[in-house]
Amino acid sequence: MLTRCDPAIDVSVILVNWNGREDLDLCINSLLNQNVAAELILVDNASTDGSLSFVRRAFPEQVRIIELDANVGYGAGLNAGIDACSGRFIFALNTDTEVAPSCLATLIDRADRYPNVGSFAPKILSFQEPSVLDNVGHLLYPDGLSRGRGRLEHDQGQYDNEEEILIASGCAMLLRRSMLADVGVFDPDLFAYCEDTDLALRAQLKGWRCRAVPTAVVYHKYSASTAPYSPEKAFLVERNRVWVSTKCLPAPLLAVSPAFTLLRLAAQAFGAITHRGAAGKFAATRSRAELVSILARAWGAAIRGLPSALRKRRLVQSVRRIAMHETLPWVRRYRMGLAEVALKD
Repeated sequence: MLTRCDPAIDVSVILVNWNGREDLDLCINSLLNQNVAAELILVDNASTDGSLSFVRRAFPEQVRIIELDANVGYGAGLNAGIDACSGRFIFALNTDTEVAPSCLATLIDRADRYPNVGSFAPKILSFQEPSVLDNVGHLLYPDGLSRGRGRLEHDQGQYDNEEEILIASGCAMLLRRSMLADVGVFDPDLFAYCEDTDLALRAQLKGWRCRAVPTAVVYHKYSASTAPYSPEKAFLVERNRVWVSTKCLPAPLLAVSPAFTLLRLAAQAFGAITHRGAAGKFAATRSRAELVSILARAWGAAIRGLPSALRKRRLVQSVRRIAMHETLPWVRRYRMGLAEVALKD
């Protein structure tokens, strides 16, 4: 993996598709409108909606297709693309997006300027309401849960400064090839959600930085592949949060993370009762008992996977390059508050 670099190709764009036929035309055309030398790779997770026949017909020469026999999830799909790509940099991108014309050139320019930065986060705006932020990277709650930085705020330039952040969103992020070679690729066991947080924290532990580049813009149709408040998403996010925190959080933070989880759950229960935040939206269409059941299933699955997560932790922590005190900014500079995580959509 990561052995096929061609200096003539600026960036390999990897699209992981699962039944995203209706989004592909706009997304691919926006990538073809970039002014950089880009390799386009579509990894298809056994779609059944005609996605592949459409791409073969509409973009026969422009898009390289990797056809998988089963839906292996987002992270494993990205890994399949990474294994086959040739670009100097790698742009991981959801298919339910439109990429502004100068986005890739801007990200590559910053990557060439900052060689110690391993990942770069564009400004991601709502496709439906372009004046509203989807995210400019992610913030971290102390129990390992992450969430879009600036999510659902009106874009008034409040995140327009280029600066270091902790996590780039897996929706759209530029990755340095040498960072992936050093840190490793995405964890396929996560299937979907939190794979960006996992990679980012592993990279931070090895000294790689992450940078927000808000002049590079992507438009995103939020949760197009799964409903925004679906049981499947709630299950995967909570299960994966446990595994990622077990693997990546520094020991002092991991030790106190259960207390933060209890605080978060109490706040989310309040949100469900008062119809606020994601829990409130979920409770509006499903019973609170179903929400409790989903959390119980997620924790059960997380506990069954803990031996594997602990083995991964030993490896991750054994190769980290930064001292424990250098992880303090994770909760000082990049922390997400309780009200934001529990009471915001």
